[in-house]
Amino acid sequence: MIAEYLWPILMLCSLVALLFSGFAVAFVLAGVGILFAVIADVPMVFLSMGVQRIYSGTLTNWLLAAIPLFVFMGLMLESSGIAERLMRSLAALAGGLPGGYAVAVVVIGVVMAASTGIIGASVVLMGMMSLPAMKAAGYDMRLATGVVAASGTLGILIPPSIMLIILGDQLRVPIGDLFMGAIYPGLILAGLYFAYILLVAIFSPHRMPAPERRDGVPLGKAFFALIKDLLAPMVLILAVLGTIITGVATPTESAAIGAVGATLLAMFTGGLSFNTLKRAVFETTKTTAMIAFVMIGATVFSLVFRRLGGDAMVADLFSFGDVSPYVTLGAIMFLIFILGFFLDWVEISLVVIPIVAPIVGGLDFGLPSSDVILWFAIALAVNLQTSFLTPPFGYALFYLRGVDRSIPISTIYKGVMPFVLIQISALILILAMPQLVLSLPLSLR
Repeated sequence: MIAEYLWPILMLCSLVALLFSGFAVAFVLAGVGILFAVIADVPMVFLSMGVQRIYSGTLTNWLLAAIPLFVFMGLMLESSGIAERLMRSLAALAGGLPGGYAVAVVVIGVVMAASTGIIGASVVLMGMMSLPAMKAAGYDMRLATGVVAASGTLGILIPPSIMLIILGDQLRVPIGDLFMGAIYPGLILAGLYFAYILLVAIFSPHRMPAPERRDGVPLGKAFFALIKDLLAPMVLILAVLGTIITGVATPTESAAIGAVGATLLAMFTGGLSFNTLKRAVFETTKTTAMIAFVMIGATVFSLVFRRLGGDAMVADLFSFGDVSPYVTLGAIMFLIFILGFFLDWVEISLVVIPIVAPIVGGLDFGLPSSDVILWFAIALAVNLQTSFLTPPFGYALFYLRGVDRSIPISTIYKGVMPFVLIQISALILILAMPQLVLSLPLSLR
């Protein structure tokens, strides 16, 4: 097998080696593809197909225009101060309860996930707001950092999610179906976080002491303050997701509604200024350019990899004979989980997923092929969410380390391990019960 698939194996080895060298991922992907096209004597006219795919699949893809709009929406919501006000309201409401701050962080994580979907912004913002309070309250910092990092990554799963847009584009799955399919898994994951916090509060209350209630804030007043602070983001979330799910607007059009709504919200709350707008535009451009360049590089790499027999190699790799399709699916999920230790979700989504998706689509789970791919896509999103938490290259870990450099990185690593296990448990649950993903999309068809 090694001799038969020598070129694709060498391509993968070269890709891994160059990624660890520190070169930009987009240029590594494109460079390795072009280099092996030359070495393996692939006709140069074949590479012209890559130009066509880049132009039609990336540069003129109307669906992908939703990415910068959702990024801009998240950045403007961040500047509106909604998260800070929610944290204050929740802290006042949860006063006197062990784990009150931890519960508040998970709730904020869900709200920010449903309104922004930007992992870096969520983790940094929640870390800046909650870690000093948790530290002052005497929290175990392993637990505190784990809760913040895990809650901040919910945005990659709970819609509107940039990852789901890219997966939908790669797997040819309607974005509305993906958004609906991700709702139950996202809420289940948040519920498991709550359950873990509750168990720790019951059996190890010393790890999350009860915060002191702020003087002069009655429980009723704190509750109504929370409802008031939740109203604006919930209206925006329903406007964006509702128009997509009901088919009133395309995902790109709904993203535009969200971007305008977030800008108006920031203006009404006093968070809009020239510097805020400048920062939002700059960060949106930077994030979009990064994704676009990786997509271009991945297109070149995948084109040459498939030309040299990479598809056949992967198909043979996951050919286990007469075994349950769950064995094959489990092997693919395990491979993606391991890749998440070293690669970003963007590279995995653009390079690996298009290769393994046909294998999954051909497995017999007793479901239509389109439903299998939808189920697979959401399971992938849960799986890839762990890549933000798994050392050595989990992005959420480094975002959190940048918030408070007094916390050792080993403490953060230990803190996220229970949440990685929770995410794996959620993934197994979703794989065992496809209806958790399929029930909402099927009910609205």
